[in-house]
Amino acid sequence: MNIGTRPIGNNTPPYVIAEIGVNHDGRVARALELTDAAAEAGADAVKLQLFQTDLLMSKAAKLAAYQQQAGETDPIEMLSRLELSIKEMGEVVERAHDRGLHAIVTVFSLELVAQAESLAWDAYKSASPDLINCPLLDAMAETGKPLIVSTGASTMDEVMRTVGWLEHARDRLALLQCVSSYPAPEPAFEGIGALGRATGLPVGYSDHTNAIETGRDAVALGAVILERHLTHDTRAPGPDHAASLEPAQFARYIALVHAAQPSCSRSLGAKAVLACERDVRRVSRQSLTTRMPLPAGHALVRTDLTIKRPGTGIEPWRLEQIIGSRLTRPVEADVPMVEADLAAGGEPLKRFA
Repeated sequence: MNIGTRPIGNNTPPYVIAEIGVNHDGRVARALELTDAAAEAGADAVKLQLFQTDLLMSKAAKLAAYQQQAGETDPIEMLSRLELSIKEMGEVVERAHDRGLHAIVTVFSLELVAQAESLAWDAYKSASPDLINCPLLDAMAETGKPLIVSTGASTMDEVMRTVGWLEHARDRLALLQCVSSYPAPEPAFEGIGALGRATGLPVGYSDHTNAIETGRDAVALGAVILERHLTHDTRAPGPDHAASLEPAQFARYIALVHAAQPSCSRSLGAKAVLACERDVRRVSRQSLTTRMPLPAGHALVRTDLTIKRPGTGIEPWRLEQIIGSRLTRPVEADVPMVEADLAAGGEPLKRFA
């Protein structure tokens, strides 16, 4: 796999992504400062998150426990204040390229992929909750750019299904082992080897612990990509600062990564959903969601549905399956659809058998 002209694999230096995420606090000036800090620390890339709150969050959306612990009280208010416009992101992309860094973006809604393509991103990355979001993954893959797929809070069966969807993009595809907990109580390196053995793809590690040595340890166990959140202050208010590293820590993290000696064999173990990931899996995955109120007996068409959080309804990869199905009861606007909406008594329709 290559990002730009940079090869990524077992015989190249680890590729380090500085995840700015939402640690810019909704301020482009802070995002530019963090981009400079990433360059000075020796990162290969910075990563941003492109989302619009109204496209991502249904009225059923809830805060994850770690977000509540960070002092957040309302999921829609939280995300609204953390948005950057596409114009502001363009400034960050330009700064990254000026500093010799790649610019990578995680797009959270299918409707925003075309908007993302207006900027010169070097690669796309999917968030762990979107491992089941086939329409979004397909759209990012169809851009022709490299795609890094994060696999936190997922089973191996889910990963293998996703890799199957993306087989046509295999030569520009990589996976990240990840613990979807912020901060993660401990690393889970076992998935690095499990993913590599099962798929044969380049595998990396997305790190949410508070430790600095974990990147080094992940490389020793076969990781070829490292992703780590970068912040100006781990004590700052906001959902991700506490699971991040400050610039001096980030520089030390990268130094340890580049001093690591990769092992000849991958780590043993299995890929599994950890207990600490279950809350994020439920809250941050997305579901097929109604755009408008729909009456009982209505036959679903594509324009009736969008994809939003939380992950308490029918999974997005089933979108094409349920088109044409009739509703057994009225459904409100902006709510995740569930099986009982499509089958009397909550039993799956024959088309799902």
